[in-house]
Amino acid sequence: MRQHGLPTPVIDTGRPHSARIYDYLLGGKDNYRVDQQAGEDLVAAAPQERAGARANRAFLRRAVRHVVGAGLRQVLDIGTGLPHSPNVHEVALEAAPDVRVAYVDNDPIVTAHADALLRSSDAVGVALADLRDPQSVLEHPHVRDVIDFDRPVALLLTSVLHFLTDGQRPEQVVATLRDALPVGSCLVLSHATDDFADCSAAQAVYDTATTPLTPRSHTEIEKFFDGFELLAPGLVPVPSWRPDAPSGTWPATIGVYGAVARKAR
Repeated sequence: MRQHGLPTPVIDTGRPHSARIYDYLLGGKDNYRVDQQAGEDLVAAAPQERAGARANRAFLRRAVRHVVGAGLRQVLDIGTGLPHSPNVHEVALEAAPDVRVAYVDNDPIVTAHADALLRSSDAVGVALADLRDPQSVLEHPHVRDVIDFDRPVALLLTSVLHFLTDGQRPEQVVATLRDALPVGSCLVLSHATDDFADCSAAQAVYDTATTPLTPRSHTEIEKFFDGFELLAPGLVPVPSWRPDAPSGTWPATIGVYGAVARKAR
């Protein structure tokens, strides 16, 4: 069975999945032995990966606080991954009680956990959809129940685009999502890079998983922000984006860039 031109997702516990590997790196328990082994192999190949996952998660929390503090009251989190408290809706609701959040992921295990743990009110929605088909995300009824695309939206694409190959046209995917957002919306994006270190060993680990890894350069990642205006400090390693902790908290090299940008026109 196929839906929107893509295979219908199925739960595959025989191969590691990027969301469950990330869960393992963050210290979560919603993963399987294959994911744990892949996580250990990943850390052996690239020791900074565990710190990178945590730095990325910290960036996400800071960015959500920023966009909600700037007045946005709708959040569309695509590639949400498995729940980790504080989750996006918890961070957002702490900043403003009238925020609405839609979570989207293509892994049935992720959406099952999210539906059970995150659906706390009508202000939180969970959708099983695939970023590779952005129109299906935008049209999904569980997204539409929560998000009004006539009002500004904070679009979160954190640590997800590097799981799209160049052949899957990630720039076009982002452009489709961008064009659906009204002026005043924001894009929160983070992405793995090989600018600081060779990622081939980490890529070899992900090659055994359901989603291979495609790190990109600063120049390549910056293209995803076409049509947006980058907010200070621009596209930087995630620990450097408006840090709320001393610089020495993180290893010197975290191979993940992050930024927040606003759609001004």
